[in-house]
Amino acid sequence: MDLSQIAAEVTAAAEELIAVAKPKEGRIFVLGCSTSEVLGSEIGTARSPETAETIISAVLAATRSHGLFLAVQCCEHLNRALVVEEDALERFGLTEVTVHPVPEAGGSAASRAYELFDRPVVVESVTADLGLDIGQTLIGMHLKRVAVPVRLSVRHIGDAVLTAARTRPPLIGGERAKYF
Repeated sequence: MDLSQIAAEVTAAAEELIAVAKPKEGRIFVLGCSTSEVLGSEIGTARSPETAETIISAVLAATRSHGLFLAVQCCEHLNRALVVEEDALERFGLTEVTVHPVPEAGGSAASRAYELFDRPVVVESVTADLGLDIGQTLIGMHLKRVAVPVRLSVRHIGDAVLTAARTRPPLIGGERAKYF
């Protein structure tokens, strides 16, 4: 697998999603990622720290350049907890959990995020405004209530299916209400 190609695909997808979603600075961007799926294997069967580092580095560069917090979802063995910067924990009043993700319990992406972040902590959950799901890792539980699918020009990262979403506030008030 060509890591430079994966980096280009991830960067393009993250930048396109940010352009479509137009999140305010300081919002949360959630990433779910199966490096096994990227490499063409079944989720959880072919971990790749190198692939994870490529993906995390690309998304981290995009989110930082737009003033967003990145939250990287752990695998099901850690109940899909997330790695975030300590600043996000404090800003959003998130619930910290005591664990250090490793490839075998947390996944390659979360374990590499823990190593690449400045002041990483693991939290139970987030309520994100937008996100990328690389390899069908089910990030929906970490998005705000009204999630809207976003069709990107990038449909796959390596061999993994790519799903993108943004969120919007709920529309209330019925037919007489005015929306902006």
